Amino acid sequence: MSSKIRVMLVDDHGIVREGVRAILSLSPDIQVVGEACDGREALEQARSCLPDVVIMDITMPGMDGLEATRRLTRDFPGVRVLVLSQHDNDRYILPILQAGASGYVLKRSIGADLVAAIRTVHAGESYLPPRVAQTVLQYFRLQPGESQQDEISLLTEREREVLKLVVEGHTSQEIADLLCVSKRTVMCHRANIASKLGIHNRTELIRYAMRTGIIEPM
Repeated sequence: MSSKIRVMLVDDHGIVREGVRAILSLSPDIQVVGEACDGREALEQARSCLPDVVIMDITMPGMDGLEATRRLTRDFPGVRVLVLSQHDNDRYILPILQAGASGYVLKRSIGADLVAAIRTVHAGESYLPPRVAQTVLQYFRLQPGESQQDEISLLTEREREVLKLVVEGHTSQEIADLLCVSKRTVMCHRANIASKLGIHNRTELIRYAMRTGIIEPM
């Protein structure tokens, strides 16, 4: 029997933490092992409860979610940070992803997305719901272009296909199904992409994909 996914909740509103805990209690493969009301407490709790996934709010008094995410991903490389926020604009989304968050869930869709997001980031994937992915893509569409068109030659045609699907939010298993290959093959392609580009952050992958024309602006 596989071990449960150990989750820590970080939010300055106790009622939010209580609601999230109630939702997660319905999933037998997830266990809430700690709670914190701000970023500083989250760092202290992480040392003692050793979570696999930290569900992080962004706007909190004291140390906010952005700084806490930056420190958690630096000090605890095995911990995955999943943002749970009411904000859906690039002012909040982009910095937290660049700080190392593996996923982003909007509070208004918590019931439908949260459990799936936890399982996805725990498996080593990234998770962005369509509304958030659209915000990220829109941001990069509006940025000045960079004259690095020869970069596209770094990747094979299949690697470009995989990258496009990754940026669109598909998991490795979904990509494997779409391309009729094994999940292991997809993971190899993803490793090759990261190695060739030197990019491991999904936000930067989106920037690369839009700059080189792998994906079209939304």
